[in-house]
Amino acid sequence: MSLRRVVVTGLGALTPIGNTVPDYWEGLINGKSGAAPITYFDASLFKTQFACELKGFDPENFMDRKLFRKMDRFAQYAIVSSDEAIKDCGLDLEKANKDRIGVIWGAGIGGLETFQNEVLGFASGNGTPRFNPFMIPKMIPDIAPGIISIRHGLRGPNFATVSACASSANAIIDGLNYIRLGYADVIVSGGSEAGVSISGIGGFNALHALSTKNADPKSASRPFDKDRDGFVLGEGGGCLILEDFEHALKRGAKIYAEIIGGGLSADAHHMTAPHPEGIGATKVMQNCIKDAKIHLSEIDTINMHGTSTQLGDVAEAKALCDVFGQHLYNMNINSTKSMTGHLLGAAGAVEAISSILSINNGIVPPTINYHTADEKIDNKINFTFNKSQKRTVNVAMSNTFGFGGHNACVVFKKFDD
Repeated sequence: MSLRRVVVTGLGALTPIGNTVPDYWEGLINGKSGAAPITYFDASLFKTQFACELKGFDPENFMDRKLFRKMDRFAQYAIVSSDEAIKDCGLDLEKANKDRIGVIWGAGIGGLETFQNEVLGFASGNGTPRFNPFMIPKMIPDIAPGIISIRHGLRGPNFATVSACASSANAIIDGLNYIRLGYADVIVSGGSEAGVSISGIGGFNALHALSTKNADPKSASRPFDKDRDGFVLGEGGGCLILEDFEHALKRGAKIYAEIIGGGLSADAHHMTAPHPEGIGATKVMQNCIKDAKIHLSEIDTINMHGTSTQLGDVAEAKALCDVFGQHLYNMNINSTKSMTGHLLGAAGAVEAISSILSINNGIVPPTINYHTADEKIDNKINFTFNKSQKRTVNVAMSNTFGFGGHNACVVFKKFDD
């Protein structure tokens, strides 16, 4: 059977460096860091005392107080970023066939802070079990696509994808395939996460996964730099409106890009560490290129997973060399996590938006905080260090890898009817 073409017609972003898509893009191209001391709780006794929190975000500016009090922050972020994308796409929902519009949303953890606070409340009480009646719906990752569908009356496919840091990239790939196969005309796709909490920082500290550069948080996320010491935890949400090309054409929609492929793979190696030879990363990029039916030489830029961990950056860089060979030196590679921090389950969507905007604006955002070369990484690769670079971008790829060895990769192409 022939597969339908799928395009991106709306974008929404809520990030540590900008609370809208235009502000996020401005932060990216200017090399802005979202890292700062934690304000949500007293982190003075933690090994890591900083994160990439949202700045100036107040849910009351976006929804009724009664509503947001029933939601964990990750679900609030889902509402805000999806509202922006739905408005941006210009689809008249009053006239649309809502049976053909779905929501597929990713979250690696879901309501972590809700669970934490309920347990802390019980532990500090007199032994009588008292729990918020909304505790369970606030916790579960699938509540995000659920509340988006309720908010807009969308009755198409509706579920959550959970694959750690690959969650929202998985959601985008599922959205692509549901439209390709004719099960929906439009999918609201993306992800959100709110892991900056006592349990989030404490848990990742226990894994020795986070940077501890407390004296200078803004320089802490430094992918591919020799002195990197872990990732910086971020939060937020990102949303893409995926739409059948003919459906978008018929209503005269603006089209940001065409999504032409997605790849999936597993490391099958370790609970938290990547395969040292980058086998899973190699396979997922190869699968994505094959699915997109393009030659690897057509790819201009890759927003890498690039978390600023010792093992992960080396493994991913090795995978790039194995996949692209000499063409690698013609490309711009970057890691926007150097600015936003690691948004966990929301990373894939937020970083896919960066890739799409690179296509639209002819600019590749930088990988900031680079100072010292790592002899384990091929430094002939153009990692777009420290400053944005202008170039024509026709095809852009985005990588996301998650704990458990989950790998997802998506590729976008400049729209050409």
